[in-house]
Amino acid sequence: MPKGHDANATGVHADPHRVDAEAAPALATTAVSRHFPTRDGALTVLRGVSLTVAHSEAVAIMGPSGSGKSTLLNILGTLDAPSSGSVKIDGSDPFALSPRELARFRNRRIGFIFQDHHLLPQCSALENVLLPTLAERTSGDPSPRALELLAAVGLAHRARHAPAELSGGERQRVAIARALINRPALLLADEPTGDLDRTNAEAVAVLLGEIQRTENAALVVVTHSERLASRFPRRCMMDDGRLVPVS
Repeated sequence: MPKGHDANATGVHADPHRVDAEAAPALATTAVSRHFPTRDGALTVLRGVSLTVAHSEAVAIMGPSGSGKSTLLNILGTLDAPSSGSVKIDGSDPFALSPRELARFRNRRIGFIFQDHHLLPQCSALENVLLPTLAERTSGDPSPRALELLAAVGLAHRARHAPAELSGGERQRVAIARALINRPALLLADEPTGDLDRTNAEAVAVLLGEIQRTENAALVVVTHSERLASRFPRRCMMDDGRLVPVS
């Protein structure tokens, strides 16, 4: 069955708001705007943002503080809804779902990588990678995939180690594996190298691009780092709430 389909032999029904994932991009936003009410009237943070990212494609989004990057990332991650416009992820409209369905959709279809790894200190690297699977009822054991991902990020020998026993770069690599455990259509990375020294930042940037393509996920990276953004053939700039391609 193609990646991302909900219908299966167990009787789980397909998402009625979804088109064929094979024909749809991993991410497509159309004229997305976001307004917030204030005493002085509506504050417009996003202005007609349109962005399409195919499976295995990556895009870096840059911009100064206050330009709308975080607001856009929250909407792409379905943590906030747009005031107007549409968002499709893997062919589905997530904002047409109930809150419970949306939470499940987010866990299955979107992987998050943050500047701070957000690993649970009491859990091993392997256990941290497995955390997103706890919300899903599956018949199979996800541990082999988790171990495969740890091997893919070069940490097979550190699977049983706690975060405190790992370097900063290793912790971020665990976070990348965790983001991929449910085979998401979309990876969102918020300053993924921001807390790393130059050597580790370079290593994580290379790894992120390689494993994202291997996993056939779309990748959107929000960063202030021109060095990181330069690694991406496709780059955009947030400017006063508008998304502008960078040639």
